Amino acid sequence: MKKPALLERGIHTWSEDSVRLILTPSTTAKKLYFYTQEAGYFKTSYPYFSERQNLDSFLIIYTVSGKGYLEYEGHAYTLTPGKCFYINCEEHHLYRTGKEEDWEILWIHFNGGNALGYYREFTKNGFHIVDCQNSDGISSAIRQIISHCQHKDSSTEILVSHLINGLLTELLLHTASVNSGDFLLPDHIKEIVRDIDRNFRNRLTLSYFEDKYHLSRFHIAREFKKYMGITLNEYLINVRISYAKELLKYTDLQIGEITFEVGMNNVTHFINLFKSREEMTPLSYRKAWKG
Repeated sequence: MKKPALLERGIHTWSEDSVRLILTPSTTAKKLYFYTQEAGYFKTSYPYFSERQNLDSFLIIYTVSGKGYLEYEGHAYTLTPGKCFYINCEEHHLYRTGKEEDWEILWIHFNGGNALGYYREFTKNGFHIVDCQNSDGISSAIRQIISHCQHKDSSTEILVSHLINGLLTELLLHTASVNSGDFLLPDHIKEIVRDIDRNFRNRLTLSYFEDKYHLSRFHIAREFKKYMGITLNEYLINVRISYAKELLKYTDLQIGEITFEVGMNNVTHFINLFKSREEMTPLSYRKAWKG
């Protein structure tokens, strides 16, 4: 299938002390690491803009000062100091400086590693602008990447990959913080988590939690996924699998006995669940870890 044509146009009005680095990664970096394609620091003025589509790259822009604007996925966003965006450049996008004030930015085009996987995780609840006003982690990481790329040596690509990984982790943590209310779990979610951790051997269903906590099962399911990042049933399965791994490693119980010990009543189903998460059967796990 023919790749769609690249769209790229813009007006490049930035200051003389701005920095733009165009980089070519090594074969090793392309195979193993996150790698920088371009990076820089711009002081832009009107009518600066950049419009693209079908570019195999991911872009992070952090606003240092002033004001800019982003159009992406059919929505418009205003970018003020401390605001950061992370986009897939295959999608149509346009960012620009307004007439009213200049726009000072740090930015990085990158790819490699599992860049697409990180982006999908970042946008799983919808695209959003990240507010980093109370943290300098993202701006610091981009500045360090620029510095390493300006002063290359044999370790540059490894260090840059590490910094990009940290940058993406920082973005995901900001996203998790927003989605979970700064990680403060509501009391009823804490209680449900403790209930599962203590009573996972029993039959636990949404109906059980509905009756016990006097909340609708739909509310419980939605809130648990929102604050814990996974469904209640997936959390229950993970707790059971973790205990099964402990029994496989430290006891001689048969697989059927372990199935019932962890609160399940179908051996085949247990084996399938275990294999889907560990990429090996319970017996293979025992052989690998029991020593």
